[in-house]
Amino acid sequence: MTNLNAVVTWVDARERLPRSGTPVAAAITGRYPGDSATESEADTALGEEFWLVRPMVFMTLHRSEDGAEHRDCFVDSDGVVRLPHGLASAETVTHWAELPTLPGGTTHLVLGKGVQSALQNAWDARPLT
Repeated sequence: MTNLNAVVTWVDARERLPRSGTPVAAAITGRYPGDSATESEADTALGEEFWLVRPMVFMTLHRSEDGAEHRDCFVDSDGVVRLPHGLASAETVTHWAELPTLPGGTTHLVLGKGVQSALQNAWDARPLT
């Protein structure tokens, strides 16, 4: 069995940003539209506040599918762009953390023929004593 515990160090996005192309865990805050059937129009316009974590990639320059250019932004797997907290955006990234490495390894990514051997090594790994 591999030790699956990981230590996360959160970085305030107002103070420092990751390197371009870095996959990160991003803490996002914003407002989610409320249930209009149970809330008044004024409440629905505001929605409900949220703060959640999503995997994202940080980019110093990103072009959206519509051709818009974004600088120093976080992009999720659906192509949604979020800016660091304090900048003009409906949802912003307050903090970010480097993603942990794959179990039993020192990398974040294994492709192709190396996947099965990496999986086997992780399953065969023994905890550190």
